[in-house]
Amino acid sequence: MSVLATILAAAEEHKSELPFFLIAGVLVAFAVGVSVAGFKRPDFPATASAGRGVMALGAALVVATMASVIYVSA
Repeated sequence: MSVLATILAAAEEHKSELPFFLIAGVLVAFAVGVSVAGFKRPDFPATASAGRGVMALGAALVVATMASVIYVSA
C-alpha cells in the first residue's frame, strides 16, 4: 500500500507541461505564418495599424509562453 501512496504523492507534485507545449506550439505556428506571409507578400502587413496588431499578437503570445513556463516550473 505504501508504493501506491508514493506514486500518488509524486503525481500530485508534478504539474502538467501541456499548457507550455500548447502555447509554445501556437507561438511557433504564428511565427511560421508571419514568415510565410512576409515572403509571399512584400507589403505584409498592408497598413501600419495591421503591423501593430501583428506585433501585439506576437508579444502577447511570447508573454503567454513565458507565463506558462513560470506556471509549470513553480
